[in-house]
Amino acid sequence: MTANGTTNGSASHNPHAPKYQDSLSRVTNWSVIESTLREGEQFANAFFDTETKIKIAQALDDFGVEYIELTSPAASEQSRSDCEAICRLGLKAKILTHTRCHMDDARIAVETGVDGLDIVIGTSSYLREFSHGKDMDYIAKQATEVINFIKSKGLEVRFSSEDSFRSDLVDLLSIYRTVDKLGVNRVGIADTVGCANPRQVYELVRTLRSVVSCDIECHFHNDTGCAIANAYAALEAGATHIDTSVLGIGERNGITPLGGLCARMYVADKDYVIGKYKLDKLRDLENLVAEAVQIQVPFNNYITGYCAFTHKAGIHAKAILNNPSTYEILKPEDFGMTRYVSIGHRLTGWNAVKNRVQQLGLKLSDDEVKAVTAQIKVMADVKPLNIDEVDTLLRRFHDKVDGGIAPATPADAN
Repeated sequence: MTANGTTNGSASHNPHAPKYQDSLSRVTNWSVIESTLREGEQFANAFFDTETKIKIAQALDDFGVEYIELTSPAASEQSRSDCEAICRLGLKAKILTHTRCHMDDARIAVETGVDGLDIVIGTSSYLREFSHGKDMDYIAKQATEVINFIKSKGLEVRFSSEDSFRSDLVDLLSIYRTVDKLGVNRVGIADTVGCANPRQVYELVRTLRSVVSCDIECHFHNDTGCAIANAYAALEAGATHIDTSVLGIGERNGITPLGGLCARMYVADKDYVIGKYKLDKLRDLENLVAEAVQIQVPFNNYITGYCAFTHKAGIHAKAILNNPSTYEILKPEDFGMTRYVSIGHRLTGWNAVKNRVQQLGLKLSDDEVKAVTAQIKVMADVKPLNIDEVDTLLRRFHDKVDGGIAPATPADAN
């Protein structure tokens, strides 16, 4: 039993989990606030019409995310209309909207039917000087007014600082204490410019955990490639909620990707993640969003990239065929994916070719497989072979052997 009242489940015998779990760790008890329809709208290519927003919201709900965050209804008339339409869908996920810490925005938002408001205001010296121009006393007063109003309507409320990691620590802790006493559901930490590293994240979340009793939400931008690592460090330190978007889309380089977070947390506690989300829905969800914003799913995308479970080197292929966990930390079948052992290249090994021979129902001895492997290598030194070309070669080789024509013995069969 952990300090937060949950059991570690499979993490207790997971060789990849920390040997000694942090007493405040939430790596086996956390929630996603999915922000494709808010942060994702800030992606350079994004333009979601109402129909697309509804499809994405339904797909996210089917996947199993706990919260769906929408663009502020104060942003435009269409944003307000879309927010109201999604609220009427009757989804299992709670519907949130992200607004400025301002009474005008809050009044508009509570009328749309959302389950809660995520309010935010800049706290760094950069934003206080060059954005809203207000001091911390003003921020505290404004936050108090807005939070009390939202709570009076019976809605969830999260208060987040913006640009948290370039904000003064004393200022941060002071405002977080203030809003915690007001009864917010969550306080938020935002790495708005993507400057934080996992150690900084751990230290800030751990410090904040000792100051507030409410939940802690974290929002990490990926400008320096640390978003997933920072999310994991935050959960280790006691954070409870992580903001994500599908494929990580968002402002500039985006935020923590939903699929990438699932991959990281699957390794931490597979049973928890499998029990929580319909992982086999991830590929369709990502394809839906990719099409909507006119991009391709990256070749090296977590879990669903076309290379994610492709094995090429001969020595790797042999081990994979004997025991997939030798070179795979994720099981493709848990995500509705399949592995692929590539054999039409100069690095191929005869064990991988033998596996393909068996799949095709051909009868070749080990020496014969080694001989045809040598032929594949010779041809692949000229150009890589696709699977159809390899299959044709294997069938022709088999027909010659079956017809009594002995193959040449390779001098060096891998």
